[in-house]
Amino acid sequence: MKTGFTQIHKDLAELLPGALHALCQTSTYKKGDSLFAVGDKPQAMFFIESGEVLLQRLGPQGDPIVLQRASRGFVAEASLQSVRYHCDARVVVRSHITRIAVADLQSAMTADPVFAQAWIGMLNRELKRLRLQCERLALNRVEDRLLHLMATEGAGGHLPLGAGLKSLAGQLGVTHEALYRCVAQLEKAQRLQRVPQALQLVGGST
Repeated sequence: MKTGFTQIHKDLAELLPGALHALCQTSTYKKGDSLFAVGDKPQAMFFIESGEVLLQRLGPQGDPIVLQRASRGFVAEASLQSVRYHCDARVVVRSHITRIAVADLQSAMTADPVFAQAWIGMLNRELKRLRLQCERLALNRVEDRLLHLMATEGAGGHLPLGAGLKSLAGQLGVTHEALYRCVAQLEKAQRLQRVPQALQLVGGST
């Protein structure tokens, strides 16, 4: 991990009060780096500027369950008020990530009601994303889950792959073999094509 960035991402700059900007630390993380682990006490919040981070924990059978696949924005927002983390956060591709101390964020919220409301708005957007995820996981077919994800989190039928199809399979709650078959079938039917580091719907939308 290397540190040395002096500017923060514009989305983060717009959310945070100016006094917090100088307290942010942006670093480059490499694949395999850990941001935090289950049971750790939250000391900082992490904002993904670029790259990809997986939030995951082990399921009943010992297999990793992907809770969130983040390529932009905060991860584990709810941990601001938590005593311990309930999942692991692992960097899966080279990423630029900004670290902000929990204590600094909490102090700013107490002193700045406007910022506190902006933070609540950000949490509401994350809640909507989680509701869409629950809706997606209730679908039975792999194809339906994939197309739902592309419609809700892609842009114009374009879905960045980040760490690849295996990572995406974990997010969809399916085996990577099942996802590979689904993608191949959609490609054969000329409904989907693989482009560098992404999936693209033929025609641009679902």
